[in-house]
Amino acid sequence: MLEQLPSTEKLLLEIASLRQEIEILQQEKADLEILLDTMTEHSDVVESQLQNQADETIKESEKRLRQFLEAMPLGILVLHVTGELYYANPIAKKLAVKKLVPRFQANELPDFYPMYKIGTNRVYPLENFPLIKALQGKNTTIDDIEIRHHNYTIPLEVKGTPIFDDKGNIVFAIAIFQDITERKKAEAESLRFTNELFELNQSLSRFVPRQFLQLLDKKSIVDIQLGDQTHKEMSVLFSDIRDFTTLSETLTPTENFQFINSYLSCMEPAIIHNNGFIDKYVGDEIMALFSGCADDAVKAGIAMLNQLTQYNQYRKKSGYVPIKIGIGINTGSLMLGTIGGASRMDSTVISDTVNLASRLEGLTKEYGLSLLISHHTFSMLKDANDYSFRLIDRLKVKGKSVAVSVYEIFDADLPEIREYKLISKTIFEKAILHYNLGNFAQAISLLESCLNLNPQDSVALIYLKRCQSQM
Repeated sequence: MLEQLPSTEKLLLEIASLRQEIEILQQEKADLEILLDTMTEHSDVVESQLQNQADETIKESEKRLRQFLEAMPLGILVLHVTGELYYANPIAKKLAVKKLVPRFQANELPDFYPMYKIGTNRVYPLENFPLIKALQGKNTTIDDIEIRHHNYTIPLEVKGTPIFDDKGNIVFAIAIFQDITERKKAEAESLRFTNELFELNQSLSRFVPRQFLQLLDKKSIVDIQLGDQTHKEMSVLFSDIRDFTTLSETLTPTENFQFINSYLSCMEPAIIHNNGFIDKYVGDEIMALFSGCADDAVKAGIAMLNQLTQYNQYRKKSGYVPIKIGIGINTGSLMLGTIGGASRMDSTVISDTVNLASRLEGLTKEYGLSLLISHHTFSMLKDANDYSFRLIDRLKVKGKSVAVSVYEIFDADLPEIREYKLISKTIFEKAILHYNLGNFAQAISLLESCLNLNPQDSVALIYLKRCQSQM
């Protein structure tokens, strides 16, 4: 019994100690709960403050964005993916012909914005409008549309684009309208200026042919300088109206100009269509150049004579006298360029080639023929047998030691005359050979045979008289 007392006391002491520890723990627990409550309240306050700050930032951003959109000099229209109106800035509202109704649908757009194909009375297809395309996920831009108000029209450029969320779904469609009135005015002015410039160039090309510029390797007439020149191998064609002076004396000045212009307008296409160009007109005379093959010049001469036949039919029906022309063609080297002074400049060609072509044209008057070519041209033909031809003369050229052979091209003659010339061609050319050799008696015999076949052969008659004068 005495031995158990210390143990009980010890136990009580331990119990007392445990109770004290429990009290301490309970106190600590109470303190922790107070601290936790305090921290929770503080956290709520902080979270609330952060949320308020975020809300204020968003509101400020939205405010600035709205101010920015409303200050833009462009119309902005936003539709919800459902097609309802979501937003319109002041410019977009101003472009509308009537007040926008909140949440109007996309298919009602034409009621507020009467849209037409620019410059026409055709209604602009709604399905092609960029805002509708944007609802389909497409980016588009158009500038061929105009909105019509009661007393004025506004041309527009419209851009449409879709707005996607994080998952790639369309949430909005936005369209931007830009008034392009000034741009269209500038485009119209530019077009007018371009047309005027084109017309001016067309007018200038009548004075300075396009082919002339090309031969000088110039792009425009403004690039031409006095003294520009080039050396070329070309064919030169001269044509002239027979007895024009006598004819012109029967006409008034006005009638003379009308006649000349009518005639030249008739001849010009034959030259152009055969790759030639007219270098100059001198009264009724035409000088044309051909930079391609010699055949172009010969074909042009034949075409001119065929055209003359039709022109004379018109003159007969109109009560006018038919006219005759002579054409001379030569091929060779020439200098093509510009001559003149500071205030007056002209295009020209200089060479013996030109002089001989002019002389051949004059020779047609002497022989009563329509088309003569030199042997320079004859030798450059791709195939001389493509044409009806015969040797006419051996021409002495001033300053040249070798005579020039002259050939008649008679494809444009009347069929019966052409046939007679072809039949008598061999006899005629033998007669010319004997004449040039001084065998006049043999030449006379052959020439008389030619005239028996073709009494209208003026050249055979001329040579016959020459031979007879030598006997």
